[in-house]
Amino acid sequence: MKYYIIAGEASGDLHGSNLIREIRKKDTAASIRCWGGDKMKAAGGELVKHYRELAFMGFVEVVMNLRTIFRNLAFCRQDIEAWQPDVLILVDYPGFNLRIAKWAKQKGFRVIYYIAPQVWAWKENRVKSMKKCIDLMLVILPFEKKYFSEKWNWEVCYVGHPLVEETNFHINQPREAPFSDKPVVALLPGSRKQEISKKLPVMLEASRFFPDYQFIVAKAPGTDESFYKEMLQTYPAVHYVNNKTYELLLQAKAALVTSGTATLETALLGTPEVVCYKGSSISYQIAKRVIKVKYISLVNLIMDKLVVKELIQHDFTVKQVCAELSLLLSDRNKQQQLQDDYARLKALLKQNGDASATAAAEIHAFLAQP
Repeated sequence: MKYYIIAGEASGDLHGSNLIREIRKKDTAASIRCWGGDKMKAAGGELVKHYRELAFMGFVEVVMNLRTIFRNLAFCRQDIEAWQPDVLILVDYPGFNLRIAKWAKQKGFRVIYYIAPQVWAWKENRVKSMKKCIDLMLVILPFEKKYFSEKWNWEVCYVGHPLVEETNFHINQPREAPFSDKPVVALLPGSRKQEISKKLPVMLEASRFFPDYQFIVAKAPGTDESFYKEMLQTYPAVHYVNNKTYELLLQAKAALVTSGTATLETALLGTPEVVCYKGSSISYQIAKRVIKVKYISLVNLIMDKLVVKELIQHDFTVKQVCAELSLLLSDRNKQQQLQDDYARLKALLKQNGDASATAAAEIHAFLAQP
């Protein structure tokens, strides 16, 4: 069978690659053409476009690159129509993929969506269109199944979260040499320069109050080393690592983590964390009015309670960071409670087995239908 898979970001490349491997187990003759990255190519997909040509984040960046985005959409449609796949599988990346889904459905292609857009947080109005153009929706957050069923009368399939298998793989690998003789605190300030510039200075200043700990920054892929060196020049005791985020978290006694998927990765690796967020005043005020969720951390959203502390905007200060970090490093009751909650979180996200294998099985069953 012919599968056309589209992922537009690094995370999509990771999850897409695991999905390709599982699809090949179910369909040994599978022919797979894809948009993604090196991981999807290594898994056996014929790479059409790399996500580096697609990933535009932020309102201004998107507007500045509209021509490129429209050219990519046009080329994608042409390529799908020329290749005539049996199914189109869209991995996350909603700004691009939902447009392709609508077009593909009109052209008569079967459409599967893996990793639903976070419409429960914002842009709920997209669901009406999604129901019309997506034949099978595979979701990775447990509350999404209930959300789509009760609010939209749409039966979607919950497959578990693919980060469980990814983090388990790293947990079971032989440990690397210690990054330091001191106990480690990991700093994950984000992936884009704009957000790193907002959050890392506060994290670095907090490091001055913990001389017995080694603070280490996880460098974002694709960000110049000179950018970090400049920010760290007045903090000679702080180091950074490149392409070793999971290894760093596995060694860390605690972590300061920017909101996003990294908060879930940190929890699944078992590292106590404080979730940090700070944006421009305008962006924060807009987000407060547009985004409809109780928490900003995926950990808290999934568990539907405050498992990990969130320091947001005006609460994200050096004083608050130091207080919360001290609690994580010294309070054994807090540490045990976190580990118990982390165990329940992992069980919840793995209740259907490995997400990639479950997703591939659902896709195989769907395609076997007459």
